[in-house]
Amino acid sequence: MPPDYRLALPALCLSLILPCAFSVEAADATPAATANVTQKAAEEKPVERQPLPERSQEEAAALERKIPAQEQQQLQAGSDTFLALWKPANAADPKGAVIIIPGAGETADWPQAIGPLRRNLPNVKWSSLSITLPDLQSDAIAPRVIEVPPAPKTPDAGSKDSTTAAPIEQAAGGEAEVADKPVAETSEEQGKADAERIYARIDAAIAFAEQQSARSIVVLGHGTGAYWAARYLSEKQPSQVERFVMVAAQTPAQAKPALDELTPTLKLPTADIFYVDKPLDRNAALARLQASKRLKTSAFSQVSLKALPGDANAQQEQLVRRVRGWLNPQNAAD
Repeated sequence: MPPDYRLALPALCLSLILPCAFSVEAADATPAATANVTQKAAEEKPVERQPLPERSQEEAAALERKIPAQEQQQLQAGSDTFLALWKPANAADPKGAVIIIPGAGETADWPQAIGPLRRNLPNVKWSSLSITLPDLQSDAIAPRVIEVPPAPKTPDAGSKDSTTAAPIEQAAGGEAEVADKPVAETSEEQGKADAERIYARIDAAIAFAEQQSARSIVVLGHGTGAYWAARYLSEKQPSQVERFVMVAAQTPAQAKPALDELTPTLKLPTADIFYVDKPLDRNAALARLQASKRLKTSAFSQVSLKALPGDANAQQEQLVRRVRGWLNPQNAAD
């Protein structure tokens, strides 16, 4: 009986179609698998976030929106660009420029001391340049040291576990020593890095004052800004700076050396303005005065003020008069 080709034809077609179908599925599966691997790798890779701006940068940006543009200067200190506020003296023959250094948490136009001085000094023939300091990394909270739990009590010598107890105790003690060491080293390194950034900004401020043909340059620091200014002047001893003013000076919590150790080393006329009715400020000022007397430093002088908590404007006016009187002795009675 001759074969029925009509029955064999469908089977032949099916045998030709199935291999093609499997090839297409395999080709489609390969890009899908590759895409899945790529997506998984992207999900596992940590997202890199841009570093947050420093608080001082945010505050400087706020000042840029508030202060007239003609008073703003962008100064360069290494890789840092920072805001400074410049007001030229309102005189044909200015006496010089006063570089104002704010304290921790203060801006270049802080309402206590910084703003009033920078705005009023130009009226007494002194240009003013108030700068922005960077955030201090040494003021950040130090990382918490993980305390190692006490080692278990060492069993008696006859115990079978006595051979393993000693190594455990040694390892625990070693971990504690390693945990304590990096914190101190990091704090010291951060302190040095802070000082370098601040010094670079003071250098940039002095260079700008020289570009403005300032006949005389005075550095004035407020709060912890007075400490950093004193430390800069003690270490750098720049010949361009002729006088130094400290207002309500404070030593940062972890800073060394202390301010009463720095002030006797200054080789330029220094005015130490402090508030006598604040016990901590008064005692710190007394320590600075005594340290200066021990080294027979004739260029160091102190001016005591009384705080006027009920009248902030009067207190700022009092400070401006005292600073003006020290800068321009002939006008002290005005």
